[in-house]
Amino acid sequence: MIRIHFTAADFARVRFASRPAPLQELNVALMRMCHPGDALLFGRWRRRLLRSLPGTVVPLRDLVPAAEAPVFIDVFSDSLAEGLDTVRATRPALVRSEIERVYARHASPAPLWIRDLHRGDADAWLLLRRAQHAAFDAVLRPVWSLVQDLHHAEFARHALVVAEHGIGAALTALVPGGRLHEAVWEFEAPVEREIELHGRGVVLVPTFHWTGGLLLSDLPGRPLFLTYPAGPGLPLAADGAGGTDDALAGVLGRTRTDILLLLAEEHTTGGLARRLRVSAATVSAHTAALRGAGLISTVRAGRAVLHRRTALGSLLVRRRDGSRGAHG
Repeated sequence: MIRIHFTAADFARVRFASRPAPLQELNVALMRMCHPGDALLFGRWRRRLLRSLPGTVVPLRDLVPAAEAPVFIDVFSDSLAEGLDTVRATRPALVRSEIERVYARHASPAPLWIRDLHRGDADAWLLLRRAQHAAFDAVLRPVWSLVQDLHHAEFARHALVVAEHGIGAALTALVPGGRLHEAVWEFEAPVEREIELHGRGVVLVPTFHWTGGLLLSDLPGRPLFLTYPAGPGLPLAADGAGGTDDALAGVLGRTRTDILLLLAEEHTTGGLARRLRVSAATVSAHTAALRGAGLISTVRAGRAVLHRRTALGSLLVRRRDGSRGAHG
């Protein structure tokens, strides 16, 4: 059982990652690739990836000699370049302690480059950066647009749950069997763990390459990062990537998605009804839900009601373009 203890300040600091984190998604994709189960669903995907991985990725295997990875590669930046820089900026003491921890129960001695990394050698750090970048290019870049679309859809789903039912309901719905009792969020896990937040807050990070339990990154002085499985549990394929519109429609429904798209420009309720060929009452019901989720705003101008898309709504319906890469 894992129990996370909240204060009032922590509830106010629960937030949802606005964009996917390239390095964290890479970590869980590599975990999935190395996982022995799900041969029927993932066997072909795993074999294809293993064939496509260049030799420059091999050092990552040395960095994770057993089931546990060093915590300094748990990075949640939404830019690949920034994430790689963050890994490099890890405090030397943490790098040394984590390398010692992951090799403590490993029978074989650490390879030479890992020993160089332990003492802070610049060439060893460059080797690690190249390995992570090459792994992202091989494993995630072909499906990154799909990961972004799925993330936007999950963002919208979460926003609607919070708007309609509150943050407590959103947290308990995140994990099957999760419970929020007073100020303690608890859920089943193979280990017993108590986490005191003390005002640090929580960042919720969906992942689309993992169907196991929650992954927690709990380092002093920063929020608790909680990575949870949000995908369909199937291998992502580049040729199956739908557009942002399709991903949103699967979560919001077609009519609400169409309203968001139309509200790139201001419209009245009647104007939306005419464009969508539905009744004004139908539009009113849908705009009320979108407004409650913070995706649109509504103002009265005389006898008319004007709807506008908010910044959050615009974020969710962004099109794929050159600015939507992993900035790597």
